[in-house]
Amino acid sequence: MAQEQPATAPPMVVVRESEVEVREPVPHGAIGMSTAYRISDAAPQPRRMEFRRRVLDVGAAIGEHPIKHDEVYYVTAGEGVVISDGVEAALEPGMAAYLYDGAVVGIRQVGEEPLSLIVAYPVDPPAAQ
Repeated sequence: MAQEQPATAPPMVVVRESEVEVREPVPHGAIGMSTAYRISDAAPQPRRMEFRRRVLDVGAAIGEHPIKHDEVYYVTAGEGVVISDGVEAALEPGMAAYLYDGAVVGIRQVGEEPLSLIVAYPVDPPAAQ
């Protein structure tokens, strides 16, 4: 009986965040500036997930926006307030917010130091043609 050969996976991608660092306004029409680290953008398609870090400057906020997939915000430094469908929760280092497909979400920096968070979510499937 012939043995099945495992599928060949693409080679791994190792990313130094300093090579994907971009200084920019926060997304989704809110206020302030941030530093974005689009880590998974360095992995060629096809990939199934996005993995990013964003550091919100003091006073910055990602505006409320609907999401079309589950998302996780994981705080690594600073303090923030996350909102999902009008419900707010405080976040600090070591805390995560699991946000669900269809919710309207956003997050704002609070406190005296920038808010650093990891954002992870699946890649949206391509639109049907």
